[in-house]
Order: sequence, then C-alpha cells, then structure tokens
Amino acid sequence: RIFIIWAISSWFRRGPAPQEQNSAGGTPRAPSRNLFPKDTLMDLYVYISEHEHFTDFNVSSALFWQKRDLVYGDWTSGENADGCYEHSGEVDISQSVQQNGSIYIHVYFTKSGFHPDPRQKNLYRRLATVHTSRMINKYKRRRFQKTKNLLTGETEADPEMIKRAEDYGPVEVISHWHPNLTINMVDDHTPWVKGSVPPPLDQYVKFDAISGDYYPILYFNDYWNLQKDYFPINETLQRLPFRLSFCPLSLWRWQLYAAQSTKSPWNFLGEDLYEQSDEEQDSVKVALLETNPYLLALTIVVSIVHSIFEFLAFKNDIQFWNSRQSLEGLSVRSVFFGVFQSLVVLLYILDNETNFVVQVSVFIGLLIDLWKITKVMDVRLDRENKVAGMFPRVTFKDKSTYIESSTKVYDDMAFRYLSWILFPLLGCYAVYSLLYLEHKGWYSWVLSMLYGFLLTFGFITMTPQLFINYKLKSVAHLPWRMLTYKALNTFIDDLFAFVIKMPMMYRIGCLRD
Repeated sequence: RIFIIWAISSWFRRGPAPQEQNSAGGTPRAPSRNLFPKDTLMDLYVYISEHEHFTDFNVSSALFWQKRDLVYGDWTSGENADGCYEHSGEVDISQSVQQNGSIYIHVYFTKSGFHPDPRQKNLYRRLATVHTSRMINKYKRRRFQKTKNLLTGETEADPEMIKRAEDYGPVEVISHWHPNLTINMVDDHTPWVKGSVPPPLDQYVKFDAISGDYYPILYFNDYWNLQKDYFPINETLQRLPFRLSFCPLSLWRWQLYAAQSTKSPWNFLGEDLYEQSDEEQDSVKVALLETNPYLLALTIVVSIVHSIFEFLAFKNDIQFWNSRQSLEGLSVRSVFFGVFQSLVVLLYILDNETNFVVQVSVFIGLLIDLWKITKVMDVRLDRENKVAGMFPRVTFKDKSTYIESSTKVYDDMAFRYLSWILFPLLGCYAVYSLLYLEHKGWYSWVLSMLYGFLLTFGFITMTPQLFINYKLKSVAHLPWRMLTYKALNTFIDDLFAFVIKMPMMYRIGCLRD
C-alpha cells in the first residue's frame, strides 16, 4: 500500500523538466556551501505577531524567546544532553485573534553578536541572518448535525451549539490552537547545486541570490501534534499557553518529516478530504505512540496479508460466478439480498459523510453484486411494455438450471422460514430506533434503522445457503476458495479490532463474522 501511494504521488508530483545546472555564462554551476559552518555560535530570536511580515523589533512584548550562544550542529548540550532547549510561556491575544484572526511566529537565527533588525545597520548582516515564519493557529471546520427524536422533536444537543448552527450554518470555520511547536535546524552541509535539489526538499533550501550559497534549513515540526489536542480560540481566552522547543535534526529524519508534510497529490478532491486525511494520519500516529512495538510489527505484517487475501477473495469471487454454468445448490435469493445490503450500506455512508476511499470501495462492491444478478438470472429489456411510456422495462427470469433443480424449492422454503424471524425482528428494531435514537430526518431514520439491523442480524442471511447445503447433503457447488480467503480475513479483522479504535457494534460484527 505504501509503495502504491509513493508511486502515485511521485507521478503527480513530477515537476517541469530539470533546470539547466549552468550559470549565465554557460559554465557549470559550482556546488554551494552552508552559510553557517559547523560549530557556528548563534543567537535565537522568536517573535510572535499578528502580522505576516514582521517589523516590530522594538516592541518588547513581541519577543517571546531569546537564547544566546547556541552552537550549530551541537547534539550534546541542553537539559537532556540531546542539543534541545525549551521555553514555555503565555501569548497575549487581541480581540482580532479571538474572533478568528491569524497569529504568526517569526524565528531569526543570527551569528553571535548580530541582530535581526535590518534598521540596526551596525549589528545587521544579511548573510549572518536566517529567518522563517508561519501561521501558528490552524483553521478547522466544525460540523453540526441537527438531529432530534422524530416523535417528540426533542434533542440532547447543547443549546449553544444549536444557536451557533442557526447563526453560522451547519459548517463553521474556527481558529484552533495547539500549545506545542518545535523549531528544528537541520544539521546539513551537503554541497547542494541550485536548481537540482530534489522535491520536496527544494521548498526548504533557500539560496542567497548574490553569493550562491544556501542558508541553514529551518523547519517547523508539528508532526506529533495530534488533531484531538487542538482547542478552539474564542472570546473566553485572553492568553494562550505555548511551549516552544529548539532541536537539531539530521538530514534523513528531516527528509522523512518533509515527505510526510508535503501537500497531498489528491488536492483536486477538495479540502474536506484533507481534514479526513489529517484524522487518519492521527490514528497512525496514535498507533505508533501507544501500541506495543511487537504488536505494531505484527499488525503491519498482518495488514499486508489481509490486503492480499482481500484481493484474492475478490478475484476468485468474480472467477467463480463468471465460469458458473449450473446454479444447482446456489441460493439466488441470497444474491438479491446481497445487492439490497450493499445498496443500504452505500446510501448510509453517503448520508453520514464517510471517507471517500470507503465510498469508492463500497460502490465497486455494489457493482459486482449487480453483475452477479446477470449470472444467476436471465435479465432482458422489454422494449414493448415501457415504463412511463419512455424507458424499456427490465425483466428478470429464473435460469433453467435453477428451475429444474430442487435448489429453487429449498431456496423458497429457507426464505419463507427466514421471513418469520426476520420481519418481526425488523419491526422491533424500527420501533426501538424511533423511540430512543435521534435522527436528522425520516430518510436518515430509514437508512440507519436498516443499516443497524443488517449489522446486528446480517448473519441470518447466510442461513438459506446453509439450509440448501443441508438438504442437498453437499458443498461441492460452493466458491470454496473465496470462502477460505474470507474466513482467514475474519480472524485478521479480530486482531484489528483490538489494535484499531472502532465502535463496539463493529467489534461485535467482526467476532460474529
């Protein structure tokens, strides 16, 4: 999976043709060097401002942290002897920031004895100053789903949230804050050549236009800042807690972080998908942080095996139905019930804004189930008796191999017995869902009621096939390879149920399978 994502993203990221590595005179460009040699003494200045371009060097309240005599490439100093330093404080915010305004961090490293303010002519040197800045608040969408009990009209939602939804609509963009940030200075003295730095590193390596040398690479590292730890900035907050760290970073680790934080090649799928990918990355980070390393290694191996089995089950299912001549021993009604089940699941996940990739996979599954109908029945278009006088009518007719076998009798019998259990259970579940659960509307109630019912009692739909097997005293007619792969996958799903965060209903569903 990692290999496929890498291949696709590198295909999307292919930039223009490589620039000529020649200077204006036609001679090859000489490799450049880092403007800050190893062991350079440096001073760190960190300013926090509401302006993207910073000039308020004389405003003392803007200076958040000043650290003198840091050594470039020093990995042994600091409290923990790892080259890292830390500073905690509180950031005063104005009314503008409370009301969704932006706030920026400006970081300057100067060679010892120099100052970052260009107006101080005696103390400022362009080649002795490296600067970077970025916005440190993050804008996130907050969605409000208006649900209520359809019979009483009452809701358990917070009245303030209901009022905000009425004022701002169902989606509100809110500024969020995370109290941690790390400034990394990459310990790198590679002789980069301008125009040939590979992506995504080329975004960070800045060359001086006159000397041709490059500035040290500064990187704001928030990779381990989880989405759940961000909190909204509003009128109740006067100050924001902020813990800033400075650490050296090796080139290969920086390459890993830079590759992870590069904009996704899927940006044409819209911003909603970005937020989903952030949350999905969070689940990976939490697994890396909190899971036992041996269990994590086992999960990675098992997930690769799971993907292989899933593909093989898929392939053998299509192969089996494509080559099938006789329908003896196969439950045709179960195929129709499978289509109904896939359709309900697809409509339910579309109604509940699920991940795009999940939507695609369920849709493909539905198409395969619809294709199976053409294999178990004769499907024809009746052009004489049109629907509404315009569209040809679709007619279904049992295949001769199904009618002439005793399978049809057993299939009808099994579904008749099944309906005696299934319909009363469906009725009870519908009443329970209506009385005790909240829904967006009647359409959502029908979908969630059917989905919940299928999730709970879906295993009952396997009984017609079991009944036919029992009556025919044979299992020779079954797609045994596909069933074997699916059976193996259910054991793997049980392992995932312990590692991955999921609803209890889904965990029970894995055990049931």
